Amino acid sequence: MLTQQCFLVRTFFGLLFCGLMARPAIADKPLKVFILVGQSNMEGHAKVETFDYIGDDPKTAPLLKKMRNAEGTPRICDGAWISYYTGRGEENGEGYGKLTAGYGSRPNPSEDGGKIGPEFTFGIMMDDAFEEPVLIIKTAWGGKSLFYDFRPPSVGIYPRTENDIEKDRRPESGSGHYYRLMLKHVKHVLSDIGRIVPDYDPQQAYEIAGFVWFQGFNDMVSRDVYPELPKDSKGNRFDKYSEWMAHFIRDVRKDLDAPKMPFVIGVMGVSGDAANEGNLEFRKAMAAPAALPEFKGNVMAVPTSPFWDEPLAAIQAKYEKVRQMAYLLRTENKNAANADGSMSKEQQRDYLRKYEAELVSPKEVALRARGASNAGYHYLGCAKTFALMGEAFAEAILEMRDQQTKINENESPTP
Repeated sequence: MLTQQCFLVRTFFGLLFCGLMARPAIADKPLKVFILVGQSNMEGHAKVETFDYIGDDPKTAPLLKKMRNAEGTPRICDGAWISYYTGRGEENGEGYGKLTAGYGSRPNPSEDGGKIGPEFTFGIMMDDAFEEPVLIIKTAWGGKSLFYDFRPPSVGIYPRTENDIEKDRRPESGSGHYYRLMLKHVKHVLSDIGRIVPDYDPQQAYEIAGFVWFQGFNDMVSRDVYPELPKDSKGNRFDKYSEWMAHFIRDVRKDLDAPKMPFVIGVMGVSGDAANEGNLEFRKAMAAPAALPEFKGNVMAVPTSPFWDEPLAAIQAKYEKVRQMAYLLRTENKNAANADGSMSKEQQRDYLRKYEAELVSPKEVALRARGASNAGYHYLGCAKTFALMGEAFAEAILEMRDQQTKINENESPTP
């Protein structure tokens, strides 16, 4: 009997010892921090109501399963948390908690906005990839440029143009304002991670494991900062964007003391393959820094044009025709039905209803309601598109991390 008791005691303490030895294996791995920054498409304008559309495609149906719990509600990640800093004007605020849907564009920064951006599937991918906790720090504001709002400090103060002075806009004091806001919030969160991740142990430490930049629209449409080049020119009018983007990467790495931090440039892809020449030139400029020798293996440009939803875009184009017709009627265009101005507002509305019914089928109306929730410049507010983008951004960072691990292993001295 005594021998059996001794055996049980030894077994108990043996298991206890193994358990104590096993726990530090995960605890010793630093918490992984990922920083997501940009303008309105990093905010994200895809309504949760468009999730079902993801399941209609056999290729993306498995991704939808990852995005939902068994009962069909949006997944709440057990191992991923988020701090999201956003706002309008000077009214900025923070929303935080376990990562789930609702951390897209928010009228009130602290309240669920019912939308997603790339952060949702990005975080799901990282939650699944790491045993240790994941923290996403996201800062995004609509309508912000790299040349002025996020201007990197090493470039210097933004030089105001004649148009800026004439229109009394872009004061020198605002140059780089959102770069500084972004950096301030990131450092604020990192100074007290336990506020966001309740079980975080400072002894565990953290690693800044990746940065995603998804921006561009306000730069792409600025002819003031990026003037048209002569027709015989072989250059890219957006070359300065490439230069400033490279400075941004260097500066943020320096300011965060993360010299080899994997960095993803999300390349604008609105309009997909149908993008005009100017859009294509801008995409080249966005992607260019990834080809610099100093960024080899630690900066990747991820195109988002492959995720543009062509069927929804074709329907959207028909609605654009309806809007154009409304404008022609309202302005009494000579080529429209109201050229003589005789149509009342009610008659114009009746005309447009019939025009739309002839142009857009009931099936197309239903498909648009199922998959789209915003305008073209917001990728139609399609959750399928934003989900695929977030997944691609995560895969790029994981790929760079794997490459760096292999390099480090090869450089390690042989014992």
